[in-house]
Amino acid sequence: MTDRYNTLLSRIKDASSLERFSRLYGSRDGELSRQISRCSYLVKKHEDIFHTQAPLCLISSPGRIEIIGNHTDHNHGRVLAAAVNLDTLAVVSPSEEKRVRIHSEGFAPMDIDLNDLDIHEEEKGTSAALVRGVARGMADDGFRIGGFDACITSNVLSGSGLSSSAAYEVLICAVFDHLYNGNMNPVRRAEISQFAENQYFGKPSGLMDQMACSVGGMVAIDFKDKPVIEPMDFRFSQCGYDIVVVNTGSSHDNLTNEYASIREEMNAVAACFGEPVLRRVRPEQVWQAIPELRKKVGDRPILRAEHFFAENERVKKITRDVKSGNLEGIFRNIIASGESSWMLLQNVYADKNLQPLALAQMMASEFLDSQGAWRVHGGGFAGTTLNFVPQESTAAFVEKFDAVFGRNACYVLDVRSEGAALLLE
Repeated sequence: MTDRYNTLLSRIKDASSLERFSRLYGSRDGELSRQISRCSYLVKKHEDIFHTQAPLCLISSPGRIEIIGNHTDHNHGRVLAAAVNLDTLAVVSPSEEKRVRIHSEGFAPMDIDLNDLDIHEEEKGTSAALVRGVARGMADDGFRIGGFDACITSNVLSGSGLSSSAAYEVLICAVFDHLYNGNMNPVRRAEISQFAENQYFGKPSGLMDQMACSVGGMVAIDFKDKPVIEPMDFRFSQCGYDIVVVNTGSSHDNLTNEYASIREEMNAVAACFGEPVLRRVRPEQVWQAIPELRKKVGDRPILRAEHFFAENERVKKITRDVKSGNLEGIFRNIIASGESSWMLLQNVYADKNLQPLALAQMMASEFLDSQGAWRVHGGGFAGTTLNFVPQESTAAFVEKFDAVFGRNACYVLDVRSEGAALLLE
């Protein structure tokens, strides 16, 4: 093993690195030991595959949770989101070739020629599209791009509802920035990542996922014009609650049209008032125009518009509650958000015969009763629920939900203070 690899391996285990790992990943149940093993494995894998003499670095990009603000960002609404202590992690070295070569655990190797940054239709829905799209976005914005070799692993599992695609996009952006620039604003990093997902990957996402992964911590974001970000100094763990995401095992495959329909229908209502997004429409305008809107767009778009307006107000309320430490108000608004998503937004299930998200929410309501909160998480239709569980009940909660949805269905998480970050070099 070369000196560069040995140096990075030794740095992974030194005291300053362990302190940093503890800040980013927490220290629950042997977490530090797992992260040391994970990083060391990735370094050795990079050495086995690339055996480079170039400088090495470890870069991490977190997953995220959407605390409240379900399907509001794409219509320029408000959200409250947070980075979490699961991440997509890369060992990276620069390359003199203008190529990006990536070995991601569980996927076929990737080799992208940076001289070709056009959209490839056959790549849509793949990681290659995200790499090419990020490179194009950065180049068009005046940032330098260059080749690199990377080994990547992720515990932000695809379909987990923690935004694996945004974590990946933001990671690629952070790699290009660290190797060839070093001055990228986290907001611009998020915007370029969204561009890659929208235009190259082919998913019409809003900006909330990328923003939470890029900025880090808990953040209130207002997308009315340019994103206005307000950091929130708050940890549920310090209030005696764990964040538990339940993966119901239902697949997001073939649901892009369901996600897209929410944005399309909200936009259709806005268009009836000559506006591109609902944030430019007043709630009372929609309420007064319901008879005409039913004829023009149908009933469901009206319901989804009403969800948008109410959810936007809930984000304002919960942001005040977070600042004042009003846990009762926080949980009341999270539960109301889940009920609105179920009744008005209608993104709890897409198949009348398969309703695991509805089942998980019913179970959480019964289990937690008046303590904590629960709601559909992220895009909905399939995937995960978000739960805030008293720490003394977490073990019993996990046991109950794992018995129904499968072993390791539950992720016990905490807020991560940093977004995409250089760990070591």
